[in-house]
Amino acid sequence: MSHELPPEPTPQLPAPLGPHRVPSTYGGLVYLVVVVANGVGLVVVALGAWRRGVGIMGVALLVGAVARLLLPDRDAGMLRVRRHRWIDVLMLGGVGAALVFLAVVIPDQTP
Repeated sequence: MSHELPPEPTPQLPAPLGPHRVPSTYGGLVYLVVVVANGVGLVVVALGAWRRGVGIMGVALLVGAVARLLLPDRDAGMLRVRRHRWIDVLMLGGVGAALVFLAVVIPDQTP
């Protein structure tokens, strides 16, 4: 008596839901802009102009905070991380303002 296992079913991919935009919301577009700007800021920091790079990252986060404040929840996309809009705005705005503040206030240290 042989015990053969039944053949495993092949996975089915879900059918496409129809045409969609990439990104599908305005908030998603702003999110991508913020991420790209932060990547540019990191490259600028790595190249030695840390003050300018940190400023770029801070301004990008402030743009994200303003967009989260102005966009309705259904259009916020990836900017909507928490349930309440004001928490997202405070987090993005606070970190962005802190980065801009540090980029402006920290004195140059020449060797």
